[in-house]
Formats: sequence, structure tokens, C-alpha cells
Amino acid sequence: MNAAAANPLAPIAGGERIHAMDVIRGFALLGIFLMNVEFFTRPIQDINGDGIDATMHGLDYAADALVYFFVQSKFWTLFSLLFGMGFAVMIERAERAGRAFLPVYLRRTVALLAIGLIHAVLIWSGDILVSYALAAFVLLLARQARRSHLLMGWHSRPAPMSAGRLAAWGASLYGLALVLLLAFGALGSMQAGTVFDSHDESAHSSRVDEQSAERERAVQAYSQGSYADAVRQRVLETRDQLSDLPEFMPLVLGVFLIGAAVIRSGWLRDIRANADRFRRIRNFGLPLGFVLMAISIRGGTSFSSGPFRMTAAITVVTYLAAGLVLALAYGATVVTLLNTRAGPWLQRWLAPAGRMALSNYLAQSVIGTLAFYHYGLGLWGQVGRAGQVLFVAMVFALQLLLSRWWLARFNYGPMEWLWRAATYWRWPAMRQPLQ
Repeated sequence: MNAAAANPLAPIAGGERIHAMDVIRGFALLGIFLMNVEFFTRPIQDINGDGIDATMHGLDYAADALVYFFVQSKFWTLFSLLFGMGFAVMIERAERAGRAFLPVYLRRTVALLAIGLIHAVLIWSGDILVSYALAAFVLLLARQARRSHLLMGWHSRPAPMSAGRLAAWGASLYGLALVLLLAFGALGSMQAGTVFDSHDESAHSSRVDEQSAERERAVQAYSQGSYADAVRQRVLETRDQLSDLPEFMPLVLGVFLIGAAVIRSGWLRDIRANADRFRRIRNFGLPLGFVLMAISIRGGTSFSSGPFRMTAAITVVTYLAAGLVLALAYGATVVTLLNTRAGPWLQRWLAPAGRMALSNYLAQSVIGTLAFYHYGLGLWGQVGRAGQVLFVAMVFALQLLLSRWWLARFNYGPMEWLWRAATYWRWPAMRQPLQ
């Protein structure tokens, strides 16, 4: 029997876990929920609408503004960094075990795609998992193309890409998307004042009418329709989101590669030895990110109204740049706190939720849609922004408690268990051994 067969890949053991990642995941879950809750009670078509609703007052306005400034665009990016890290950890373990990672990687990615599609169609169309799975496929193709190219040359086996090169590629992909936005904005500004013919005006008017009709169908399905009506609407919205994915993909790919670079650097494996690095990222990233957000807000918080010109492009670019900078800074801040007296408390409460991140993410969608959609409690449009934040706080506190309770008895969250079974093609041991 060869060494690879004797040392098959298996779900990660507790002693091999990077515990800082679990804590950051737990923290990211709160931000993801704060982002998503708004669109459990309003149509997903409004996602590019007013980021801060000027018609709100008091606590609702404060909640809307604070979530926009500190949460929106930052936590999907942090969540994406963590998914990139997770795929990188799996690849590193495969290489150390001397096993071909391709079959395991493909099964893991196909399973994630299936979970994402089920989530998008049966629960909530704002799913991010489908994007992650498709990005993972693209990265696999790029990796295989690189290996094929090098093997045809004088290299017998390509060396793993360094953390610095991974980070550079990730930043370049993310930056490319921002540069293209600026280019489109410049083009729009140059065309300002151009006289459009009646066909252009008619096409623009038709698009506006179609978008308005789509929004109205969503409101009708979720606020008054049955579960079957909601599923039909989610199918349409998932199709539309998949058609928009090519525009979004460079951002996701870039963030995945930066997450992989963090793992390749080894910093998270010894957070005490790298404490100064994390402090520098925090001290540089937080003020820079907040300045970028302030610049973006000066240009407005709506990305859907009016022609896309240079002012709008700068608004979007600074918003997205702030998202990446602050995601890294938030993660570094959490790691820095782990080296303080708050560290044991964070490990105790956030790490279990982070170990069950997939189960908790899906549960948030189930609870949110059942609370607000007509086929549930029917609270659609009746809870203001401050009430939504309170709702998130209560549900998330419950998730923290349940995650600790569950992992005291079981090795994995329910969805993590299924995902690992599909990945490693065998059922992992679910229950904790009896003491």
C-alpha cells in the first residue's frame, strides 16, 4: 500500500484547525446577517438603490446609515476572504498528504454549488454560495492551465505560488474591476450631452419599465404570495443574478486569491508571533477604509439612478475599495483582540458559530424569510431598520448559544457534516465520543 492510500484526505481534525479563522467567521456571520436582513423585507431589485434612505428618521435613519457605512460591502468581502482561505487550507492539506486534490476539490465545489442553488431557489435569492462555487471552478481552471504550461516547459513540477504572488494576483483582479468601472465612468462623461435618437430613448424607457415590473412582481410574491409563488420568483431572480455574474466575478476571484495568500503566508497559524503585522494592517486599514467610505458617501449612496458617469464611477470605486480594505482591517482587528484578555471570550462564543458558518448562514435565511414573507409571519415591510437590527441581534445571540450547545455534542454543524460527506465521499463521525 502506498503512502497516499494509507493517508487519505479526511475532514480536518480539531488539532489541525486554524482557530482564528473560526472566530473571524463567527464575527463575519453577524455582519452578513446585518447586510442581508434588509432584503428579507424588501425586494432584491432594490440592492443598488439608496444605501442610506434620506426619508427615514430617528433610530431607523441611524441604523440605516451605520449599517451602510460600517457593514455593507465589507462583510461579504470578509466572508469571501474566509472561503478563499478554506479552499487554500484544503489544497495545502492535500499536498502535505501526498494526495491528488482534484477529485476532492471538485466534489467540494459541486456540493457547494448544489447547496447554493437550493438556497437561492427554495429559501432566498440573495445567495452568495453559487458565486463562490463558480469562482472556485474558475480558479481550478487557472491552476490547471498554469500547471500544464509549466509542465510543457523545463519544470517537472510547478512550485506553489508564493503568498506575495497570490496577493498580487488577487489585488490585480480586484483592481482591474475598479479600473474598468472608472473607464466606463469616463466614457459616460465624454458622452454627456450627446443627442440620443428616439430608438435609444425608447430602449432606455423600456428597461426602466421592465425593472419596475420585476420589482412589483417580487413585492407581490413575497408580501402576498404563497410559498410556490415565492419559489417561482426566486427562480427568475437567480437567473438574473447568474446573468450578471461575469461583472461580479473579478471581485470574488480577487478576494479568494487574497484569502489564499493569507493562508500561504502562515500568519494565522501563529497569531502571537505575527501580532505586529496584524496591528499594522488594523492601524493602516481602519482609517484608510473610513476615509474611502466618506469620499464615497459624498458622491451619493445609490448606484442605480441616472447615467453612469465619472462621479458615479468614483462613488462606486471608493465604496468597493473601502469594502476590501475594511474587510482586511476588520479581520486583523479580531485577530489582534485574540491576543488580549478578550481572546478567551471570543474563542468561547464566536468560534463555535464560525465552525458552523454554513449552517448558520443558511439558518439566517430560513429565519429571515419565515419572519418576513407572507408564507411565514408576514412582516414584510412592517419592521423599520432599527427593528431589523434588533431582530438580527436576537437571532444571532440565539445562534451563538445553539452553536455552543451543538458542538458540545457533535463534531460538525448539520450542513458542514453533509458538505464534508460529499467532499470526502464518506460519512464523517457526527457525534462526540462519550466521556
